[in-house]
Amino acid sequence: MEKPEVDQFVNKSKQLFESGFGCAESVLMAVCESKGIKSALIPRIASGFCGGVANTNGMCGAVAGGVLALNIVYGRDHANDSKDLNYQKVQEFQQRFLTKFGSTSCNVLTDCDLSTEMGHQKFKKLNVHKKCTDFTGEATRMVLELI
Repeated sequence: MEKPEVDQFVNKSKQLFESGFGCAESVLMAVCESKGIKSALIPRIASGFCGGVANTNGMCGAVAGGVLALNIVYGRDHANDSKDLNYQKVQEFQQRFLTKFGSTSCNVLTDCDLSTEMGHQKFKKLNVHKKCTDFTGEATRMVLELI
């Protein structure tokens, strides 16, 4: 995918996030749109991954959305199909994100414990949402560069 096209979908994922969709949902929706993939399950299948896996301090939702998008493109349809290419793409994506941001963990990236009310207050007070917009856009970019 050429850079202007990639930038278009990076911006799309950021717009989706800013409009109220979660990080995982936004990455998945933008990547799928870029590939013409439509399903009634999108963005539903990504909803629980937002906020560090439903505010449990797990994997960054933008990373999870990227993994879901890569699975849609490179995942298996049958038990005998190889997982090798899918695993290679997912590992490379996670490594790129880790190299750029230093972690793939929501609470490390945001410095907020979203499992607590105090963590949510800190998230709002420090406008961490802005950082998450960047994570969402960059995760989208990284996935599109790998497809």
